[in-house]
Amino acid sequence: MNKSDFIFGIRAVIEAIEAGKDIDRVLVKRDMQGDLARELFGALRGTQIPVQRVPVEKLNRITTKNHQGVVAFIASVTYQHVEDLVPTLFEEGKTPLFVMLDGVTDVRNFGAIARTCDCACADAIIIPTHDSVSAGADAMKTSAGALHTLPVCREANLATAIKYLKQCGFRIIGATEKGNRNYTEAHYTDPVCLIMGAEDTGIPTEHLALCDDWVAIPQYGHIGSLNVSVAAGILIYEAVRQRTEAFSKSL
Repeated sequence: MNKSDFIFGIRAVIEAIEAGKDIDRVLVKRDMQGDLARELFGALRGTQIPVQRVPVEKLNRITTKNHQGVVAFIASVTYQHVEDLVPTLFEEGKTPLFVMLDGVTDVRNFGAIARTCDCACADAIIIPTHDSVSAGADAMKTSAGALHTLPVCREANLATAIKYLKQCGFRIIGATEKGNRNYTEAHYTDPVCLIMGAEDTGIPTEHLALCDDWVAIPQYGHIGSLNVSVAAGILIYEAVRQRTEAFSKSL
């Protein structure tokens, strides 16, 4: 682990938060208490920085120095918000294509999806603040550098983000085994947000209810499920195919 990937010590972490540094997540010793601890949590209050309570042994594996029970990982990207990004894309005359990762936690899948998004010229990946993979150093490596240029929006409430996108004219397409349409039957030529859920639990019911389409990818083998990065690649390139055809017909 590169030393520049994280900072440690209560005061150092508080100063980083107050300075507005892009922090991926903060690990805090499970039983940490005291005045400085209260000051730390006060600084974190109102931010969207995920905080994890962990055993001290985990912190000791990260650094052997005096971490005082706190380690903060620096984000490899500057997180954005859909409310800021969407108007800019529309002003540029684009028809945005977003990919929302709802509960995806594997960094390798995240990196692979980011790489596909970059190759397909998708406009952003959206992730939740909690219970999600994040754009740290490992994700940057597995994305082959795609996360250097691909916007990543981190949202505290995905339902709110979905509703905002719908208000802006986005079609919300959820990839789910419950889908009643083949993925090729959905329309991807308008502004679109593809939602990919966790491989084990899928897209949460409350988010599925907000989707305009539930689509499924046909599967004929014995396993019964695709890797989420593979499934995302199939849907992303179906969007590319339809948009390319629509553009050709318009000439």
